[in-house]
Amino acid sequence: MFRNMTLSMRLYGLLALFSFCSIAQVPVSVQGELKKWHKITLEFAGPNVSEQDNFNPFINYKLNVLFTHSKAKATYLVPGYFAADGNAENTSADSGNKWRVHFSPDEIGLWNWKASFIKGNYVAVAKTNKTGLSAGFMDGQSGSFEVNATDKRGPDFRAYGRLQYVNKPYLRFADQGGYFIKAGPDSPENLLSYADFDGGFKNDGFKDNLVKTWQPHVRDWQKGDPTFKSEKGKGLIGALNYIASKGMNSISFLTLNIVGDDQNVFPYVDNKDFLRFDVSKLAQWEMVFEHAQSLGLFLHFKTQEVENQGLLDNGGLGLERKLYYRELIARFGHHLALNWNLGEENGEWHPNPPTPPQTTIQRLAMAEYFKQTDPYQHHRVIHNGQYFHDIAANNSQYTGASVQTSSPDFSQIHGAVKRLRDWPVNNGRPLAIAVDEPGDAEYALRSDALNPEHFDARSNGLWGALTAGAWGTEWYFGYKNKHSDLTAQDWRTRDNFWSQAKHAIDFFNITNLDLPNAVNKDDWATNAWVLAKDNEFYVVYTKDASAGVSLKLPGEPANYSVSWYDPRNGGELKQGSVTQLLQNKPFKHFWVRHQKDLGAAPNNPDKDWVILVRKIQQ
Repeated sequence: MFRNMTLSMRLYGLLALFSFCSIAQVPVSVQGELKKWHKITLEFAGPNVSEQDNFNPFINYKLNVLFTHSKAKATYLVPGYFAADGNAENTSADSGNKWRVHFSPDEIGLWNWKASFIKGNYVAVAKTNKTGLSAGFMDGQSGSFEVNATDKRGPDFRAYGRLQYVNKPYLRFADQGGYFIKAGPDSPENLLSYADFDGGFKNDGFKDNLVKTWQPHVRDWQKGDPTFKSEKGKGLIGALNYIASKGMNSISFLTLNIVGDDQNVFPYVDNKDFLRFDVSKLAQWEMVFEHAQSLGLFLHFKTQEVENQGLLDNGGLGLERKLYYRELIARFGHHLALNWNLGEENGEWHPNPPTPPQTTIQRLAMAEYFKQTDPYQHHRVIHNGQYFHDIAANNSQYTGASVQTSSPDFSQIHGAVKRLRDWPVNNGRPLAIAVDEPGDAEYALRSDALNPEHFDARSNGLWGALTAGAWGTEWYFGYKNKHSDLTAQDWRTRDNFWSQAKHAIDFFNITNLDLPNAVNKDDWATNAWVLAKDNEFYVVYTKDASAGVSLKLPGEPANYSVSWYDPRNGGELKQGSVTQLLQNKPFKHFWVRHQKDLGAAPNNPDKDWVILVRKIQQ
């Protein structure tokens, strides 16, 4: 193994290995509440380094910790990261000797851990530890801690467990078992372009006018909420409080938009060096994400946009891209409800791309890397641009699609989701479909001042997506609106619509339907869209109940209840003119479906309604 080394090099290597093995254990602090699903941090006293060291600490050190639970036979290999002085969110430190790993355990009881800490050129992106040598300090160190049950309640995600893709078209919570319907803002995409965060992006001459204060939401910050550097962060934390108070459960944001529309969001020290990360800024991001999760807000990480898809490694999976993904996973992957979107408007479709468009091989490679590196196996999606045919192949590690449409009245959405849900499952994993940028590029979801009723968004967009089989929607603000995708920093401008989106979430919460086994069956209804699990339930959405709605039911004997739900105002299920459908006698052929009139709405018959037809169990 030492064939190509000089004698002195061999001796140096052996002595180095011996000396590292004999080093005493370094101080380790176990931080956080030792409870199931909570963020538990191991903080080690490692080498004292700086963001700007010639021997780059982000590339040339690799910290991993293996967590094992012998009784549950659970194992997680979790990447760690350089944390400066351990309080960089408040001190803005760029150097120090603190190194961290975040872990969110999925079992109570005894967890054992063992650290690996290696050093050498490019070890951070090496697939195995054969690259590099022991870095000493915490390398080989081990320990254990006892985890108790969580004490959290919803909407805090720690009450429900990790949100998982489970080979179904909907995501499921690990503990509670319920399936998640998401709704929330897709804009502003530059949510993290925030004046209170550390970093030179605010005055580097690249679209500094788009940096936000989130001033309209400072009033929504509450005593006891987090801040950093004494009083900073109140605007963005307040914005999260507001959107959660409206019943929304999702936020969306870019983590890299160099060369893009905004150019102020990136994890780096500056916009020219893609190998050095701004530790204090990322620690401040983490405070925001942690608060969002406590409020029940899903994190939609959009890791790049169309303009910068070729910025790192010309689109390939090389040093820059692997390092970027590893840092995201290490710093934020412990959160319970998130997905990794590996490219907004991605692929070969743009007529004049500013960076090289990514190919199918590169698109597939990104998902493969996340599968290999993310210990928690969060949902992996990509955005059109280029359509999704290549990411549904047998060798694909994508688990979903993030759909964008372009019609001003949102009318493309229902058909787009239906087509994707109808695709054959040729890799054992049906794609979980979310509509994450509905509407046209110019206006999409207008403000309440321009469109207080939001009929098209509610009917074609929201219920059009859900009855086609989407697991959620996020709402884009267009680039021509006053409060646009880039300039918005007041979510109250769409207050009326958030209420309507909450009503949709409420409907699925109160009905507790078996959504993963439901499919679209529009051909079974007149004047309506239908999401159905045949012989069990039928969710029927009509834009105008006055035209009359009928539904084809199976031919075998069964009784069905009929309830109505108001998608404009929410509330409880109501009774219309028909409360039951009785079918006591079998048809000659059971497979012949029978048309049933669902009757009149409880009130406002010329409005849109949701009708739930449910089999009465005998």
